Amino acid sequence: MNADNRFNPDGLVLSASYADTMNGVVLPELARRCVGTTVSGFGGRPLACVQYAAENPRGTVLVLHGFTENAFKFSEIIHSLLRNGFSVLAYDQRGHGRSWRREGLPDMSLTHVDDFEEYVKDLEIVCGRLLAGMPGPHFVFAHSMGGAVASLFLERHADVFAGAVLCAPMIAPNTYGISAALVGLVCRGAKLLGQGARRPSVSRPYSGPEDFETSCATGRERFDWYDRVKFERPEYQNSNPSYGWTLEAIGVTKKLLAPGAPERIACPVRLYGADNDGSVLAGPQEAFIGRVRNGTRTVVKGSKHEIYRSADEVLFPWWREVLAFLGA
Repeated sequence: MNADNRFNPDGLVLSASYADTMNGVVLPELARRCVGTTVSGFGGRPLACVQYAAENPRGTVLVLHGFTENAFKFSEIIHSLLRNGFSVLAYDQRGHGRSWRREGLPDMSLTHVDDFEEYVKDLEIVCGRLLAGMPGPHFVFAHSMGGAVASLFLERHADVFAGAVLCAPMIAPNTYGISAALVGLVCRGAKLLGQGARRPSVSRPYSGPEDFETSCATGRERFDWYDRVKFERPEYQNSNPSYGWTLEAIGVTKKLLAPGAPERIACPVRLYGADNDGSVLAGPQEAFIGRVRNGTRTVVKGSKHEIYRSADEVLFPWWREVLAFLGA
């Protein structure tokens, strides 16, 4: 099959040949165009960053991944952005992928942060050291936890991004029927006992291939491809949170919805909620975007939390909307 026949008009991969196209076309193309670098983030912690230069760029998109993810997981999205004339900057947030992880964690699958503000300070540093030198205008595409980080950044910095796409952002995490106050109390107690960087007893380390049916994706071929990558690469095996990360995630809602905070966001924001999202809550998303001066929220029908890993019939029209918002 001709390589061009493996893609839709926006450069997304058709599911019929997904793994072959990703491995044989997309990844080699990205590798040829990738400039990898390490930036010293907050506290001097190394962050693994990647930059891609588009031909005749119409701007740059910073891609910010979510909880237990990494920049590599967004390879298909990055490929499409490049094909549509956008240079791309992405990085693994601290505790994820190839970036710094706190010493002493029991295994690579545990995800921990001492203070959520560290993610925001890392983003400030990456923008200042790398994004500022890339072609404008600058946009951010941020998923889940990355959406929370980007939103806090947008509330504090009105002059960096010309627009923002928030993909199922974690304005508030789902605590699965247990009150956030109770979860916070348990996590705070664990932290006081010196167990903040430990995993709750109800979670287990990564143990191999995951289950599509209980995953956050609806595109089987997209799920299978990355599931194999994750199985083969220990640095990508983030799977569950520490007590400390959970406590910080619960606390981010109050910061994001603080009096006057969303109102300070100056750029247009397009927030996309998933139709069937078990990871983050819809109500806080609505409360947040309703206070952004130029913000809209759209529910993507037929999607789960990872909208960008939906089946073709859901992914393709949604991504066309995103590209149109970016000016493609």
